[in-house]
Amino acid sequence: MAGDADDSDDHPLYLKGIEYFNECEFFEAHDTWEELWTEYRGPSRKYYQGLIQAAVALHHFGNGNVRGARKVYLTSRGYLEQYAPAYKGLNLESFLDQYEKCFAEINASEEPNARIEIDPELIPEIHLDPAYSSPDVD
Repeated sequence: MAGDADDSDDHPLYLKGIEYFNECEFFEAHDTWEELWTEYRGPSRKYYQGLIQAAVALHHFGNGNVRGARKVYLTSRGYLEQYAPAYKGLNLESFLDQYEKCFAEINASEEPNARIEIDPELIPEIHLDPAYSSPDVD
């Protein structure tokens, strides 16, 4: 599944979700990508699902729900890894590496209800390859 599919009709919601994600507005990123995912039936469906779940995992982590964050983190990686090394302008290898570092303490903990706070310096961001063509986001 690796590669770039041309799903030009999805760009505005895809990009708006990225904007929210990079602002650490993970619930809004989730909602935006879910709006896209709900109607979409193309080759990027599981990719969007992975992004949705990454946003949910970070939302849970930020709210102290370590158990929920760990669970959704693992499923989100499963979806996104299918599209590596890069997809729709995103270097997934780099993103997944950042994502893994952000969740390292959670994943290393054997305590299901551990009190682990998210390190703002480790929160991954999504930066698209400048060669990825996309329309302006409102």
